[in-house]
Amino acid sequence: MSIQPSHLGQVVCSRCGAGNRIAAGHPPEAARCGKCGASLFAGVPIEVDDAAFERHLKLTQGLILVDVWAPWCGPCRVMGPHFAEVAHDLAGRAAFLKLNSDENATPAKLGVRGIPTLILFKDGREIDRRTGLMTAQALRAWVQSASG
Repeated sequence: MSIQPSHLGQVVCSRCGAGNRIAAGHPPEAARCGKCGASLFAGVPIEVDDAAFERHLKLTQGLILVDVWAPWCGPCRVMGPHFAEVAHDLAGRAAFLKLNSDENATPAKLGVRGIPTLILFKDGREIDRRTGLMTAQALRAWVQSASG
């Protein structure tokens, strides 16, 4: 699958946490952090804690898909490779974050009652939520439908 030009207007660097503006149509594989030089679209999910999640939510313009999970959760472990596959395939179209529910307070603040829970945000606001195991195909279709 070819990577499409970025649909994100601004993203947070997973290495240093700096906000970076992305020009419309800029190829995601070429996008680098203006502060540390790291690739902005590595095509892998980003592990975040409460503070990093808030920073991503505040600064990212466009879609963020958050996987709320726990290491002991069987369905979470099964879905992990599906989430990673879609993060790779849709790099530049959305930010893909993983938030451990055992180590962070944010899931409770968001009203998460079961895991895995996937929450889709657009421009910092929740637009949809799904609980339970999803395949790569279902995840991909869901994110693509939200990105237009």
